[in-house]
Amino acid sequence: MPSSALFTLGTRGSPLALAQANETRRRLSDAHGWYLERIALKVIRTSGDAIQDRPLAEAGGKGLFTKEIDIALLAGEIDAAVHSAKDLPSLMARGVAIAGFLPREDVRDALISSFADTIEGLPEGASLGAASLRRQAQALRLRPDLKPELLRGNVETRLRKAESGAVGATLLAMAGLKRLGLVHRARAALDIEAFLPAPGQGAIALTARAGDARALEALAAIADAGTGAELAAERAYLAELEGSCRTPIAGLARIGRGRLTLKGQVLRTDGSESFAIVAEGASGDAERLGREAGRELAGRLPAGVLAKG
Repeated sequence: MPSSALFTLGTRGSPLALAQANETRRRLSDAHGWYLERIALKVIRTSGDAIQDRPLAEAGGKGLFTKEIDIALLAGEIDAAVHSAKDLPSLMARGVAIAGFLPREDVRDALISSFADTIEGLPEGASLGAASLRRQAQALRLRPDLKPELLRGNVETRLRKAESGAVGATLLAMAGLKRLGLVHRARAALDIEAFLPAPGQGAIALTARAGDARALEALAAIADAGTGAELAAERAYLAELEGSCRTPIAGLARIGRGRLTLKGQVLRTDGSESFAIVAEGASGDAERLGREAGRELAGRLPAGVLAKG
């Protein structure tokens, strides 16, 4: 890490990843009085960035956006790392700890299209560019005639494809568009009831070496407790379902007046069936609530709905 740096953050190199890392830098600077230029960023190319020609599920699933960053963290090349929370695997690498989450952004999905401002308004048989099986299944649940096709790449690449008409539509996270100053390019924000987000959507996760008191304390100062409780529930729920990129799984926890409500959904990949659960309890019981909800939903699923691996 640079000799003049007080603290070095590891990040992927996409515009969205850099926006998230720079938000983390600003919050660390404000919290600790550190000069911004002394908080360094180290860009690390991950397997998930390198693989663009096939779905991530076929290349190994979750962890493809974190593996190389974890290696750099454990080698001492960086002090901490910044991730999109939904990219974190359910089982963290040995020696890597989640240090907290920044305050959560908009959790909704956005429709990007040159043809319509609703899923229902898309032309018959329109193509849907997507890398997320969850978004694909939820769209197919409303419109079984849509034709899914793989659409990978950074946010700008996917925006251009949809806006040019190369695909009928794509769906992106509102949080990412807001962080990049691109929310004006969304045709519409989609209803959460129809498009329940992925666990972790809209949240920025911070990781550090387990036992590194200096880094963990520095990050704790900028971590948001409410987002942490929501993510504890969502991640426990996902872990019980053995969630992978091969199964469309949605989940969202919300805290209000000290109570936590978790909504979960598992779909068949073609959108033909959907299975849901709602759990509520004290926010202090977030992890237990998530675990029990995931276990209960898994027990109600027909054989073959949950894809393993």
